[in-house]
Formats: sequence, C-alpha cells, structure tokens
Amino acid sequence: MTAVPAPAEFLALATGIAAEAAALIGRYARDGFEVGTKSNPVDMVTGADHAAEALIQRRILEARPHDGLLGEEGASRPGTSGVRWVFDPLDGTTNFVYGIAAYSVSIAVEVDGAVIAGVVHDVVHGQVFAAALGQGASLDGVPIRVNGSTRDLETALFATGFSYDPSRRATQAAILTRVLPHIRDIRRHGSAALDLCRVACGQVDGYFEYRLNPWDIAAGGLIVREAGGQTRGFGGYAFTDGYVLACSPALMPAASRLIDDAAAPHLPL
Repeated sequence: MTAVPAPAEFLALATGIAAEAAALIGRYARDGFEVGTKSNPVDMVTGADHAAEALIQRRILEARPHDGLLGEEGASRPGTSGVRWVFDPLDGTTNFVYGIAAYSVSIAVEVDGAVIAGVVHDVVHGQVFAAALGQGASLDGVPIRVNGSTRDLETALFATGFSYDPSRRATQAAILTRVLPHIRDIRRHGSAALDLCRVACGQVDGYFEYRLNPWDIAAGGLIVREAGGQTRGFGGYAFTDGYVLACSPALMPAASRLIDDAAAPHLPL
C-alpha cells in the first residue's frame, strides 16, 4: 500500500485548491450568477456553488484519484485510499447572494476518519486560515491562538448561526434566549467555517450551533483545536454529529454548562 503523505503535504494541496476555487467565486461575484433553491425557499444555491464544487472535485481527483470525497453540493465517493476530502465550496451562500462580505471555501482532509489538515479561504478578504495536525494553526502564514484570557461568560463574545429549517430555527432562537442573558453579546456572521476561524484567532470567544454538516465544521474544527481551542458537542450529542461548541479551554467548563442547560428543555434536538 502506498504511504499516506504527511498532513503538511495535504494542507499544501488543499490550500492551492481553495485559492483557485476562491478566485472562481470572485469572478462569479463580479460577473453575475443564477440563484436556485434546495430544501426550501430560504436554502439558496448558486452557479458559483456548483462551479466551485466541480473545480474542487476535479483538482482533488487529478492529484489523488483514489481518495474519497464529500461535498455539500452532492460530490460523494467512497475512495479506496483511506483518505477523504470534506469540503464546502461556498460556505455562506446567502451572504454571497446579498453581497455581504462573509463567505468562504472550506476544505478538510480526513485519514481513516480523523481530520489531519484543513483550510478556510475567506473569499472577500483573501485571508487563509489553515492547520495541519500537530503543527498549529495560522492566518496568512502567521500563527494564531484562541483568546485564553476570557474565563467568565459575562465577558465572552459568542457567535452562532441558524438552520434553514423553520422548526429548527424556532428551537435555536429559544436556546439563544436562554444563553444571551449570561454572555457579553452574540454575533451571527452566516458562515460556520469562518465563525470557527474567528474563535481560532480570538476575534470571538466562542461559537455554538447545532445540526451542522461535516463540510461545515471539519476544517474549522481542526483550525480551532490547533490554535489551542477545544471543540465538543452538547445536549448529549457529539461534535462530529454537528452539535458544535468551540472556545478556549479556560472558557469551556462554563460554556459547556450554559449551552447544555439552555438546550436541555428542547431535547432531543
């Protein structure tokens, strides 16, 4: 069996592919695009989503023809190498459609189910968040760390997001009303991958959301952990199930209690 490359080698390939996809999305933003819907009228998809996913899939298979794939817009194949690429070609489609400057390309690499490399490319600002397992996290090549100085919930700034499903949104809003009185404030940016990266670089202290998909959290979760942060699930569910809480180790005990307590009346989520 061919040896699996080191995490840094996968990261270099993922970073190059993400940059190419980001450039493609930028051209769509400039030249125009068609908009459709998926699960319901608020769940949008664009020509840029599909074109970026096709590009990412093509570039991966050119370099690694035996690897597995899992992409948001339908790319899926098991592969035979033990390596799987998990990617969101355009995380933050609603922001993209409305011209709000918060959307990204997210690409992660798993080996035997464990994420070993991840990159999140902020399309508008050109910023590149990256991590390889055991080698730390960076922003544009400069090491980043979570904000370890915030230990109290009342001084913690959190980010969150909302589902496209109406009933799930109502539950998320109810959970938020139980969280908000105990923290400094909340931010809703509209890109789970970028929210995780904001935790990793200390722009926000924590992030929570539930019912996310692997392509939303695989790369960003690794970047948080490699930046010295922690990720876990809540409400009795695991992080890998899409129940996401991310923050510094100093804040995690209090944050875990808060989010678990807020979610408890609504279980099972």
